[in-house]
Amino acid sequence: MNLKIAIQKKGRLAEPSKKYLASFGLQFPVNNKQLAIKCLNQPVSLINVRDNDIPKYVSESAVDYGIVGLDVVNESGRKIKVVRKLDFCKCQMVIAAPIGSGIKSVKDLQGKRIATSYPNILGKFLNLNQIKSKIVVVEGSVELAPYLEAADAVFDITETGRTLKEFDLVPIKTVLKSQAVLITSLNNKQRKFFNLPI
Repeated sequence: MNLKIAIQKKGRLAEPSKKYLASFGLQFPVNNKQLAIKCLNQPVSLINVRDNDIPKYVSESAVDYGIVGLDVVNESGRKIKVVRKLDFCKCQMVIAAPIGSGIKSVKDLQGKRIATSYPNILGKFLNLNQIKSKIVVVEGSVELAPYLEAADAVFDITETGRTLKEFDLVPIKTVLKSQAVLITSLNNKQRKFFNLPI
């Protein structure tokens, strides 16, 4: 049986995911840009897709495993099993507000506009904290929204905090600590992912 493993086609998880799979002895052709790449020494296929599609393909058992950020898993809302946290591509999902805005805590978000590319995670957090805010969904540079006066605060991923500083944004709350995770469907009956018990 040919095992299918979905990874990010391009982006910050792409190369670390390949290195992780190589640690199990899997060998793939170098510089292959195909969407499906056959392993050279095992019955395994690497499926290169957009990261947002990985939880969908895994939950529907179109692929056997996926490597994706925990943030993407949570945002998808799909019921899947996290086999292992992989300890790379670590980042934090934070709510941040402009310096001098007066927004210094979660309570100060009441009635405010928050720009994000992760409306599901943010919506759950606001509901849990009984905060009624307007979620402004944007793709791309979320940090621009307060500068353009399209939002009062942002909810986004940060690794170093450098981009937030560039836009004079200060984190007020860390909502989720994310990293790359290995995922599979709830229906997967395999006992091992190579030498990893699942």
